Amino acid sequence: MARLFSPRQPPSEDLFYETYYSLSQQYPLLLLLLLIVLLGLLALFPVAWASGRELAADPAFLTTVLCALGGFSLLLVLASREQRLQRWTRPLSGLVWAALLALGHSFLFTGGVVSAWDQVSFFLFVIFTVYAMLPLDMRDAITAGVTTSLLHLLVLGLYLGPQPDSRPALLPQEHLLLSILPAYLAREMKEEIMARLQAGQGSRPESTNNFHSLYVKRHQGVSVLYADIVGFTRLASECSPKELVLMLNELFGKFDQIAKEHECMRIKILGDCYYCVSGLPLSLPDHAINCVRMGLDMCRAIRKLRAATGVDINMRVGVHSGSVLCGVIGLQKWQYDVWSHDVTLANHMEASGVPGRVHITGATLALLAGAYAVEDAAMEHRDPYLRELGEPTYLVIDPWAAEEDEKGTAGGLLSSLEGPKMRPSLLMTRYLESWGAAKPFAHLSHVESPVSTSTPLPEKSLSSFSPQWSLDRSRTMRALDEELDTGDAKFFQVIEQLNSQKQWKQSKDFNPLTLYFREKEMEKEYRLSALPAFKYYAACTFLVFLSNFIIQMLVTNRPPALTITYSITFLLFFLLLFVCFSEHLMKCVLKGPKMLHWLPTLSVLVATRPGLRVALGTATILLVFVMAITSLVFLPAASACPFQAPNVSSMASNLSWEIPGSLPLISVPYSMHCCVLGFLSCSLFLHMSFELKLLLLLLWLTASCSIFLHSHAWLSDCLIARLYLGTLDSRPGVLKEPKLMGAASFFIFFFTLLVLARQNEYYCRLDFLWKKKLRQEQEETETMENLTRLLLENVLPAHVAPQFIGQNRRNEDLYHQSYECVCVLFASVPDFKEFYSESSINHEGLECLRLLNEIIADFDELLSKPKFSGVEKIKTICSTYMAATGLNAASGQDAQQDAEQSCGHLGTMVEFAVALGSKLDVINKHSFNNFRLRVGLNHGPVVAGVIGAQKPQYDIWGNTVNVASRMESTGVLGKIQVTEETARALQSLGYTCYSRGIIKVKGKGQLCTYFLNTDLTRTGPPSATLG
Repeated sequence: MARLFSPRQPPSEDLFYETYYSLSQQYPLLLLLLLIVLLGLLALFPVAWASGRELAADPAFLTTVLCALGGFSLLLVLASREQRLQRWTRPLSGLVWAALLALGHSFLFTGGVVSAWDQVSFFLFVIFTVYAMLPLDMRDAITAGVTTSLLHLLVLGLYLGPQPDSRPALLPQEHLLLSILPAYLAREMKEEIMARLQAGQGSRPESTNNFHSLYVKRHQGVSVLYADIVGFTRLASECSPKELVLMLNELFGKFDQIAKEHECMRIKILGDCYYCVSGLPLSLPDHAINCVRMGLDMCRAIRKLRAATGVDINMRVGVHSGSVLCGVIGLQKWQYDVWSHDVTLANHMEASGVPGRVHITGATLALLAGAYAVEDAAMEHRDPYLRELGEPTYLVIDPWAAEEDEKGTAGGLLSSLEGPKMRPSLLMTRYLESWGAAKPFAHLSHVESPVSTSTPLPEKSLSSFSPQWSLDRSRTMRALDEELDTGDAKFFQVIEQLNSQKQWKQSKDFNPLTLYFREKEMEKEYRLSALPAFKYYAACTFLVFLSNFIIQMLVTNRPPALTITYSITFLLFFLLLFVCFSEHLMKCVLKGPKMLHWLPTLSVLVATRPGLRVALGTATILLVFVMAITSLVFLPAASACPFQAPNVSSMASNLSWEIPGSLPLISVPYSMHCCVLGFLSCSLFLHMSFELKLLLLLLWLTASCSIFLHSHAWLSDCLIARLYLGTLDSRPGVLKEPKLMGAASFFIFFFTLLVLARQNEYYCRLDFLWKKKLRQEQEETETMENLTRLLLENVLPAHVAPQFIGQNRRNEDLYHQSYECVCVLFASVPDFKEFYSESSINHEGLECLRLLNEIIADFDELLSKPKFSGVEKIKTICSTYMAATGLNAASGQDAQQDAEQSCGHLGTMVEFAVALGSKLDVINKHSFNNFRLRVGLNHGPVVAGVIGAQKPQYDIWGNTVNVASRMESTGVLGKIQVTEETARALQSLGYTCYSRGIIKVKGKGQLCTYFLNTDLTRTGPPSATLG
C-alpha cells in the first residue's frame, strides 16, 4: 500500500537511453527483418524454377508461400509507421514472432517427408532475430526463444516419435549564483575564467595592458531610487540579533516584492538604506513611473506598519532618472552596483527628502508625463550638493494617502492589543512576520538540477527536454503523473527527431557510406580505444564452437582424424580464454612463483591493443569456420551412392544410413546447421569493423556454398534417394531438399548478419561518440559547477557559504550570528569624487571607473595574503572599502576569553589599513595621481546575517558599524581615526595613538577620537599618550 501511494519517481536517464535505443535502433531492424523474410519468400520461386520443378505440381508449397507473402506484407504496412510502433511495440513484435513460427511449422509439413532435421536453420533464424532484431526486452526475448525451441521439439516429437538424433543444440549552485548576479554578468565572468584556464595564464588576461578585468557596462535611460528608513537606528539598538535579522529580512523582503511588481532591480542594501534601479539589465520605457510607484508603495507599507504597531519609523525616498555604469569591481566579495553622477544625485535626493514622501528631480518629472501630481520642494538649503546644482526638485503627491490615514486612525493599534509592556522591536517583529517575506535562498531548497545538463544525446534538440522534477508535497499525484506524461511526450518528440535513419543520412560526424568519423583524430581514437568486453566475445564464440562439437560428436562416426583435430582446437581455445581472463587469476598467480606474475597483464594487453584484438578475433572466427566443416574435409570429393543404383530392390529400405568410407547420411543437414552457427560466430564480435566482417562472411558463404552445392552435393542427393526410396516421385519439394534449403539459409543469414553488422557498426561508433561527448559535457559541467562555487564563495564569506551551498544547506531559517568583538574598517578615497567625470574622452566615466576597479582590485589582492586571512571584506560603497575582522570566530567564543585575546585581531586590521595605504601609493606612482586614504576604525559587538530573498546579501549591523563609518567620514586624509575604546585596545597591543580632541559626530554627539601613529610598529609597553 505504501508503494501504491508513494510519489512516482521521475524517469532516469538510463530509462530514456534504453527507450531511445529500442525505438531508434530496433525500429529500422524490424523493417529490415520483414524485408529479408519477404525477399527470401520471393526467392523460393526462382529457386524452384531453376531446379526444374513445376510450381503448379506442388499446390501446398505455392499456397504456403503466397499466404506468407500476404501476411508479412500486411505486417510491413503496420510497422511502417513509427508512431504506431511506439504505441503497439509488444503486440506488433508478438505478431511478427507468431508469423515466423507459423511459417516455420508450415514449411515442416510442406513438400515431402518430415525429418528430424527439417527447418532447424529456420527456427535458429527465428531465435536469433527475436533477440537481435525485434524491439523486445531481454525477458520477452528469452521467453520467445525458449518457446520457439520447445515448440519445434514438441511438434517434431509428437509427429515423429522419440528421435535421439534430433537435438537442437544504457547543475543548484547556478540558481544560487543567478539570484545574486545578473545572468549576463555571471556568464561573462565564467567565460573569462575558462579562457584563462585554457590559455594556462595567471590571474590577469593577456590583452588588457596589465589592468584587471572590468565587468562594467553603461546603460542609458534608467531611474535610480534611494530609500532610507527614518528612525530605524534607534529601533535596531533595542533588538536581539535574531529580531534584527528577521526585521531587516521582512522589511527588505517586502521591498523586494514591491520591486519585482514594478520591474525594478534591487542593487544593494546599505544598513537600513535600500536602493534599486528600473531599466536594468533590459531597457524599459516606463522606468521613471516604475520607480515612483515603488517609492509610493514603500511609503504606504511603512505607514501601515507605523499605524499597526505605533513604532515611530518612516520612509524617505529619492528618485532621479539618467544613465549609469553598472557591474562589479574588485576581485573579491562581488556585489552588483551602479555608479554615475546621476546615482550620486539620487542619493542626495533621498538625504534631502521628507519622511513619508517621494522626492524626485525635474528629469524624472519630465518622464512621468503627468501620471502623478507634484508639488515644489524648496529644501535645497538642507543639502549643499543640491544647492550647488540649483535645479528645482519636487515631492510626489500620493493619491491614496488621505484614505489610508483615515483607515489607519479608525483601525486602532496592535500595541493596544498586545499590551503596553511589549518592546517596540518585538511588536514590530511580530507584525512583520505576517508579511511572510521569503527567506534568503529559500527558493532553492525545492529545485532539482535539470536532466538536460548532462544528457548524452549529441543533438541540440534535446535541450528542449528539461523537466523540472519538483518535490513539492502540496501537489497531487495526478499533477505529478501529468507532468511525467508531458515529459515523456517531449522525450518521444525528441526521439522522433533523432531517428537513426535520419542520423545515418544527415549526421555531421559520420561519412554516410563508410561510417568513418569525419575527424581523423576521432577515428584514430575510436580504433585505438580499449575494449574490455573482448574476452566475453571470445567466450561466446567458444560456446558456438562447443555446440558444433556436440552436434558432430552425436551425428558422425567420430573418425580418429576428427578427434585429433578437435583436441588441438580445444587446446587453442583454452589458451585464448586463459589469455583473455588472466586478470581474474591475479590472486592465484601472485601466490605462485615470481616468474609467472606477468600473466595477468595479458588480458590488459589484449583489451588495449587493437591489432592484437583483430588478429585474435579473426583467428577465432576462422577456427570455428574450419571446425564446422572438418568432418566433410576428410571425405572424398565424390563417391558412389548405393541408394541410387538401378537394381536396388524394395528390400533396400532395410539398408543402413551408413555409406562405406563416408559419414552417416543424417549428418549432412546437421553439417549445414554447423555452418549456420559459423555464420553467427562472426556476429559475436560487436566491435569488429564492418569491412572485416563483410570479408569473413563472404569467405564463409563462398566456402559453404562450394561444399554443399558442388564438391559434396552428392551427399545431399544420396540422402534424398535414401529418404524417398521406393516412392513413385523421388524428388521432394524445394523446401525438403537439403542442399537447396542449406544454400538458402546461408544467403538469408549472410544478408541478415550483414545488415546487423552495418547497424552495429553505426551504433558502436555512435555509442563511442555519445560517451565522448558525455565525458566532455560532464567535464564542462563539473568545471562550470566549480566556477559557480568559486564565484559564490567570492560573494559570500567562507564561513557563511556552506550554509547555502551543497546538498546539506541549512536555509530553512534565517542565518544570523552575533559577535562580541569585531573590528570594522571603513577606508575611502575621497579624492576620487573630484577625479570622476563623465565625458566622451573617458567614455562617459568608464575609464575613471576602470581606475577605481584597479584600486579596489589591488586592495582585494591583500586579502589573499596569509597574514590577512582573518580580514573579511564586507562591501564597497562607491570609493569606500568596508572590511571587518573577528567574524570567523564562533559565537560566544569571545566572551569566554580575556580582552587581549578576544581583540587580538585589531592588530591585523591595523596592519591591513597600513597595507591599503601602501597599495594606494603604488597606484599613485603608476597613474600619476595623488590619491590619499581616509580610514576609520572601531571595534565592538555586531550582528551578522544574510537578508533579502530576491538578491541575498551578507552584511553586519550595529552601533559599532555606524561609529566606524562616522570615524571615516569625519576623519582626515592620510590618517586612521579611531574611538577612545579602540585606541586603548590598540595601545594594549603595542600601537601608539595620539588624541585628536573632541569632535562632533552625526547621531552620536561629542566624541573624543584618536589618530593611530602608523609610522611606528608595535612599541612594546603601552604609551602614555592616552590619559
